[in-house]
This record gives sequence, C-alpha cells and structure tokens, in this order.
Amino acid sequence: MKSKSSITKYIPILSWIKSYSGDNAKGDLNAGITVGIMLIPQGMAYAMLAGLPPIYGLYASIVPLILYAIFGTSRQLAVGPVAMVSLLVLAGVGEVAEVGSDRFIQLAIMTAMGVGLFQFFMGIFRMGFLVNFLSHPVLSGFTSAAALIIGGSQVKSILGIDIPRTNYVHEIVMNTIQKASEIDPFTALIGFGSIATIILLRKWKKTFPSALVVVGLGALVTYLFSLHESGVAIVGKVPEGLPSFKLTEFSWSDFELIFPTILVISLVGYMESIAVAKAIANKRGYKVDPNQELIGLGMANIGGALFQSYPTTGGFSRTAVNDQAGASTGMASIISAVIIALTVLFLTPLFYYLPKAVLGAIIIVAVAGLFDSHEMKVLWKTDKKDLAMLIATFIATLALGIEEGIAIGVLLSLVMVIYNSTKPHSTELGRLGETKNFRNINRYKEAITEEEILIYRFDSELYFANVEHFRSTMDTLISQKGDNLKLVVLDSSAINSVDSTGVHALEELIKDLGEKDVELYFAGAIGPVRDKLKIAGITDGLSITNFYFDVSSAIEAYKSEEKPEREFSPLQTNV
Repeated sequence: MKSKSSITKYIPILSWIKSYSGDNAKGDLNAGITVGIMLIPQGMAYAMLAGLPPIYGLYASIVPLILYAIFGTSRQLAVGPVAMVSLLVLAGVGEVAEVGSDRFIQLAIMTAMGVGLFQFFMGIFRMGFLVNFLSHPVLSGFTSAAALIIGGSQVKSILGIDIPRTNYVHEIVMNTIQKASEIDPFTALIGFGSIATIILLRKWKKTFPSALVVVGLGALVTYLFSLHESGVAIVGKVPEGLPSFKLTEFSWSDFELIFPTILVISLVGYMESIAVAKAIANKRGYKVDPNQELIGLGMANIGGALFQSYPTTGGFSRTAVNDQAGASTGMASIISAVIIALTVLFLTPLFYYLPKAVLGAIIIVAVAGLFDSHEMKVLWKTDKKDLAMLIATFIATLALGIEEGIAIGVLLSLVMVIYNSTKPHSTELGRLGETKNFRNINRYKEAITEEEILIYRFDSELYFANVEHFRSTMDTLISQKGDNLKLVVLDSSAINSVDSTGVHALEELIKDLGEKDVELYFAGAIGPVRDKLKIAGITDGLSITNFYFDVSSAIEAYKSEEKPEREFSPLQTNV
C-alpha cells in the first residue's frame, strides 16, 4: 500500500486517471481543444520571439504537455512556450550563437535539457525554496521591464523595417525613429489591425481563439492580394511531420556558456508556473506540491529536448483560458498536444502566407499584461522598500540587460533579507488601563508606562545578526528611563531561538543591569529558549522567579511582597 502511494506521489496521473469520468471528459475536451487552437499561433509567435523558426514553437507544444500531464500536480496548468522564457532564450543563447543559425537552435534545445535536469533535481532534493530568493517585487520589476523589451523587439515585425536586434528599449526607439521613412504601409496595417482585432475579440469573449482568427485572416489577405510581393514578410515554408527523437550533441564548453541562461530560466520559469498553478488550485479547492511541480516541469523539458523542443513552462494566459474552458484534469493538456500534433502533420502548408506582422501582434498583445502597473501602485501605498526593489530591478533590466537585471534583483532580495534580519521589529510596551494587556506604546497612545519599569518586546530570534540592534535599542530605552529604573521585563514570547552570540548578549545585559541595581525578568519565554539559557548557564546567577508566564505575571510578582516560587526546568515546554 505504501509503495502504491509512493508511485502516485511521483506519477500524479495515476491518482486521477482511475476515477476519470464522463463529466471530466466533457470539460477536458472543451478546454483541450480551446487551448490547442490558441497554442498554434502562440507557439509559432513565441518561437519567433526566441529567435527560432516557427515550427519549433509547435514542437515545444507536444511532448512537454503530455509529460507534464503525467508528472505535474496542477490539473489546469497549461505548459508550453511562453513569452518570458522565449525572451530569455533569445537573450542568453543569442550571446553565444547567431540567432536562427543551426548552432543557435542546437543550443536552445540544449538549454531545454539543462533546464529540465536542473528543475528535476531541484524537485528530487526538495530545493524549491531557492525560488524564494526571487521576491515578488523583484519578479514584478523584471517582468514589467521584459514586457517592454519583448514588445519593443516586435516593432520591426509589425512595421516592416530592418533594425538591429537588441534587448535595450532605448536603442529600439532610436533605431525605429531613424528608420521611420522605411515603414512598410501594408505590414503596418496588418500589424496594427491584428492587434486591434485580438483586443476587440478578447473583450467580446476571452476564450474565443482570437489569435487563430487573425492568423487565418492575415494569411488569407496576404495570399489573395499577393502582399508578400509588395514587401510584407511571411513565414514561408513550415516543415511537416512530428518532431523526431534526437539526442542533442553535448559540449561541456557550450554548457558552461549557457549555464547562466539555464539557471535563470529554471527559476523564473518555475516562479511563473507555480504562481498561476497555486492560484488556480486554491480557487478549485486542492493543493499543488511545489517539489513535484519542479519534477513535472523538469520531465517536460527533458522529454521535450529529446524531441526538438526549446524550454517551456506554465503560462498565465493559457492556464486561465484552460480553467475557464472547463479543464478538470491533465487530460486537457494531452488533448491540446494531440491537436498540435495533428497540425504539424497535416496543416503546416496553411501557414506559408502567414505575415510575420501577425505573429508580432500576437506577442505584443500577450505580453501587455506582464507590465505590472497595479503592483507598483499598491506598493506605493503599502511598502516603499519593496517598491524601491521593484523599480531598481526594472531599471537594471532595461539598462543593463535581461540576465543582469534578474541577477541584480536577486542580490537586492538577499540584501533586504539580511537588512531585515539585522533590524527586526521591537518595541516598548505599556499597560492598557487596569487590564492585564500590554501593547506597543507607539501604536496605543493610551498604553501607560511606569518610571521604574521598562517592558521591552523583541519580535525575532536573538542571534548574531541582530544582537547589536537588540542591545543598542535596549540601552537607549534604559537610558531614557534614567536612575528611576528598577526592573526590565523582556517579553520573550516572540523569541523562538537564541544562539551563542545571543546568550552572551543576555549575560552582558544581566551583568550591566546588576551593576545599576536593576532586575531583569523574562516573560513568556518558550521552553526551547529556556532550556538553551539553562544549558548555557545564564540562569545560574538568577533567581528562579525571574521567569514568568507573561508580562502581567512578571509585573504582579515584582509589586507583591512575596514572589511565587516556581521551578525552572528544561523539561517545561508550556511557558
């Protein structure tokens, strides 16, 4: 029984396929067809964004979808090519190989294999916590900048002008202005017309395959009026047939060159995927397993790379459509993969006259939602520090580049973690009237303090990184009390651990207070902390009555003539 449970944990499809019903099939069929039709133009567009021939976007929409349905835990997540990952492939692999070349294609597929292996082993060794170093403000700043870069990269496609490839928005703007006289009117009409059509159709019905409509219209108009002979760039011949099994040639030197790209795509792709997977799962009332999600995405990329796929992950827009269309299990993804497979087998000749401007329009509309202005507005009201991190990552990505921007964002996250850990919240407490409640005197103006008593709460573990802050804050408050001070009560209820540096700090505090004839009481110290203090010998010079259940008990004991005797024991865990 245990063995069977273990198998279903690592192969989640086994847990839902045995109870698969007709109701499931109805919703999955509708969602699978809807997303499959949506993915045909999107896959081709994202492949073009990644610097690859459009067919590779369709290749990336077959095997990865099936493998994720087998190994993933989300029932609605729609895996496949996405704009962010496509841009990262273009930016990273484009640094070491000419975009569109055979070597570029080979390295893009090798990147998928690297991403798959990295994510798979992260899942196996339960290392999903690594993505915590990509805080939400950092990811928001990065994706907002990437949205501008992605949109800018498609200007040449929708205007029909030849400008150098760059990931810097200001260079795109300058080059576009310089080449303004070379704009092709037919291409621009198709490009902007496609954008307007997609937006209008989406407003009418979100699940309607608006992208496929503009693909069909664009190809038809171009064919009927021979616009490709008038300067409109078209996709041209798209290879027929399913992707073949192929082991990509591995070169350690190439792997070293693309490793930074593999690392970034692994983390960013997982963050994008797990965010939308959790959101849908919460709405649907079930849980996703973060580490199994890494395994699922890893298997999708490993298997995809063996069948000529570039890196894939779960996408926001397609997952939302999948959910709205009624997907209830991973079967919806398998159906979508079958539709793409049928497309590459029989329908690729239909894309010959497809204008590249249409694919550019699909990309621009898709990434418009990535620019997170809402988050910026929220942070402006709620958290200026996080807003500063978002803006810094945003500017760094635009000014320095894609990988440099995300690296700076991660560095800023780490710096913020270190800063926050060195300066945790702490405060002086006062009594609320005649009650036994003690609160922050800065928040509760009615909280009453006494000249001879200082009540101090420290809201963090006490360890080497914040000891200096603890002691300096304590010294300031003691100094403000002056010579009248007779008792310091340390509300320890929020101190969940103490390291050796923290123990030394408490020993020095007790010694310094003793020289001033001031007592130190501990209130609310939890069992493990009391045990640590006893083992360290810090309680040897203290009365056993220096430890109390709460602040109120400590104050009452101090004011009473007889202090209650209670044994201090490392076995006590209820205090």
